[in-house]
Amino acid sequence: MTVSENLARIRDEINEVCLRIGRCPDEVRLMAVSKFHELPLIEEAAEAGLRLFGESRVQEATLKFLPFKRKYPDAELHMIGSLQRNKVKAAVTLFDCIESLDRNEVIRALGTAFPPEGETEGKGDGGNAPLPVLFELNAGEETKSGFRDEDALCAGVEAALGFPSLKPAGLMTMAPFTGDEAAVRKAFRGLVKAQTRLRREFSDCDWGCLSMGMSGDFKIAIEEGSTLLRIGTAIFGERE
Repeated sequence: MTVSENLARIRDEINEVCLRIGRCPDEVRLMAVSKFHELPLIEEAAEAGLRLFGESRVQEATLKFLPFKRKYPDAELHMIGSLQRNKVKAAVTLFDCIESLDRNEVIRALGTAFPPEGETEGKGDGGNAPLPVLFELNAGEETKSGFRDEDALCAGVEAALGFPSLKPAGLMTMAPFTGDEAAVRKAFRGLVKAQTRLRREFSDCDWGCLSMGMSGDFKIAIEEGSTLLRIGTAIFGERE
């Protein structure tokens, strides 16, 4: 199937799940995880109406998305991989959101890395607005990144609030790669629980974005409250 056909199928499945559980489909955004996929496939997704994309490597994203965003200036690009400190300055010039804020050292690096006004070539806001960031909560796997628990998460939020250039915008998690549906739901419910605490303790921030759910578990994620799905393989196919 083509990228556009895959997108149509996924959108239909999102609508079906939302209608079944009483959610409005407009509450759930669809991101195409374009990492490791070539520019022509990304452009095919854009021609099919998609404008939200996720990349995990700064260098790869720069090569693909600087020319892409000149052609599609309304496109939105999120950083979804673990961000290294030596890539932070490049990241803030390109990405519209950092979803994978996972440790305090990266928070400090991001908060002090913004270039002078007008030097953010890839971003549509010209660098004037604070950068939206999502805080990544680890779902309990030692090999995964993310804040290890709610207390560490809250400390990270406190650190980010010290930088006017950063705008807390929600949370992100990755469920375990397992066929155990109960374990997947537990991970997603843990993010919802953390959202509830953050809304209570940091009520001035908008915690509405819950980025959870990928190709293999996005229907469960919708059922558990996801507002942003990160889908790669189901859109683009297996990486070559």
